[in-house]
Amino acid sequence: MVKLTPAHVAWVMNALQVDRNHDAPSGDEKLLSGRELNWMIGGPQGSGVDTAANIFGRACGYGGYYLYGKREYHSNVKGLHSYFHLRVSEKETAANVNDVNMLAAFDAETVARHLGEVVPNGGVILDKEDLKVNVSDIRTLPSEFMTRFRNSLARKNRGTSINDLVEEAKKKNIQVYNVPFFDLLKEVAKDLGVEKLSKVTRMKNVLAIGISFALLNYDDLLVKKAIKSVFRNKPGIAEMNKLAYEKASRFAKQTFAEGFPLQLSKLETREGRLFLQGDQAVALGKVLGGCRIQTYYPITPAADESTLLEAHELLESRTGDSAIVVMQTEDEIAAINMASGAALTGARASTSTSGPGFSLMVEGLSWAGNNEVPIVVTYYQRGAPSTGLPTRHGQDDLRFVIHAGHGEFPRIVLASGDIKECFFDAAKSFNYAERFQVPVVHLVDKALANSTQSYPFFDLNQVRIERGNLTSSPSSESNQYERFKFTETGVSPRAFLGTKGSVMWYTGDEHDELGHISEEPFNRILMMDKRMKKLKTADKEIPLTEKLNLFGKPESKFIILSWGSSKGAILEAMKKLEREGYEMSFLQVRVLHPFPEKEIGAILRKAEIRIAVEMNYSGQLAGLTKEKTGIDPDYLILKYNGRPMTSTEVYEAVKKILRGEADKRQVLTYGS
Repeated sequence: MVKLTPAHVAWVMNALQVDRNHDAPSGDEKLLSGRELNWMIGGPQGSGVDTAANIFGRACGYGGYYLYGKREYHSNVKGLHSYFHLRVSEKETAANVNDVNMLAAFDAETVARHLGEVVPNGGVILDKEDLKVNVSDIRTLPSEFMTRFRNSLARKNRGTSINDLVEEAKKKNIQVYNVPFFDLLKEVAKDLGVEKLSKVTRMKNVLAIGISFALLNYDDLLVKKAIKSVFRNKPGIAEMNKLAYEKASRFAKQTFAEGFPLQLSKLETREGRLFLQGDQAVALGKVLGGCRIQTYYPITPAADESTLLEAHELLESRTGDSAIVVMQTEDEIAAINMASGAALTGARASTSTSGPGFSLMVEGLSWAGNNEVPIVVTYYQRGAPSTGLPTRHGQDDLRFVIHAGHGEFPRIVLASGDIKECFFDAAKSFNYAERFQVPVVHLVDKALANSTQSYPFFDLNQVRIERGNLTSSPSSESNQYERFKFTETGVSPRAFLGTKGSVMWYTGDEHDELGHISEEPFNRILMMDKRMKKLKTADKEIPLTEKLNLFGKPESKFIILSWGSSKGAILEAMKKLEREGYEMSFLQVRVLHPFPEKEIGAILRKAEIRIAVEMNYSGQLAGLTKEKTGIDPDYLILKYNGRPMTSTEVYEAVKKILRGEADKRQVLTYGS
């Protein structure tokens, strides 16, 4: 049985060492500028980009700011370009924008790729040695980039060195901060008594943070607190990085006396906040939702969730009590079958995977559907088909997930739209699985998995464990347990394997109420009807508030239809459009199967103009909506370049429609 103890709740809140904002300032301290800050850091993969962003984000969070971060990385292990765009705001924010206020570049490639995203009055921090680099000599830049780069420069008659790009940027009033990173690293090595410079090279990331915060005139104590938190398990490394930070900060304050146009100071706040990545939210939600067995085979980006759970597997090291048991299997087929076996014994069980892994799981998914096994599959979508874009975003698998498997069997498909939903949906999925005794596919995507966001602490009291139709005395008068008993709802009384006095039969073949193999036509009809009836039961019993979210006024002339991680970009674009006098609503579909066709149809019919926003080529939700309701959206806004949507490009695309200037199908292209 699943028993949720106070210790498990504590595990959820403490597993990541999540910090409250204990250092909330007094009321007279205010933001020195009303604008938000968009900070980007980039460099070769493995150079500490993610660590730098984590430190930067935590430091800003300690100062009372809300955060939203997007992580982009290449599919090779080390060396190619990666970057992190972090949005810092005094208000809650749920998406990235196109603009960058401050770019911190570890290498010349970052300057070449992203300098064009820096806005006027923004700034770029770069290594002064990179000014000598010719962009054509950067071997890690792909040929496709170089072709577009050369064509662009030819049209503008510009040079091809980093210095040429920087001089052009200065004409747009972009501040350029040339930093002698090599010299600073030598000073750090000397102060630490380290002879080999290679041992401190990685600290270039902390040097970039030091320069950034010095230019922003930010509180040193908050930054040092963030460094200590990120390296909490390595106090010696934390002290070394503090020294590097101080060295860079002093240099910037002495060298760049004019500072930066945008300044940050602490904000007044007393609330505790979480700073979570999407896959972390899923992992924590699973534990709180009673998951006790997690199986997986490593695949990007799903594996991060399972390795996090593994790292915090023991709830109490002295007694060996475990919050969750995590098993890495030999392949994805074993992962889903092992999860099914665990679920049959009464454990809440799940597995996590991405596209290619889910393809391998489909036979096991069909077995679970045939045997009415309540398992949860967390599906992290990424660029496809085949291996596709292993570390890039995709939202192409909706129809695949709904129909995956041979034959017909019921499943529930639930899609999260933001990191908070990831947390609660991860817990809720087990309730759906056990109440209706079906596999549940929880759809996330790479954008959610690898984005970070700050929130006020979640209300854990919202999580309820509902185990459905359980029985501890399954045997009938004939001393036989009818595991697949025909019922009005399609849901049979469920007992766990090993229940005293009962014998259970599970098979991949069609079966009768006892589980015995049967090929009789009449039984086949009854059993198919029994299983598929669960979809009607689920559609009837799942509350409308869990199926759909409707934002804005229901009577609006314009309505946006979407699902998944485009939610944040849409909501922010809507707010901006509403300030300009446009009125619209947004229908976010949460339960995609069984499809809430009556409710969606009723809402869409009230609007005059319907706009579908999706991150796939064909507009899969739009097509599903037309199939189920007969309503064909008037416009499609699509993106499928492997990068998530920004609120900037959604705003621009929707505004074209509102002005009557758009084609039926717009394709968004922003992203590096």
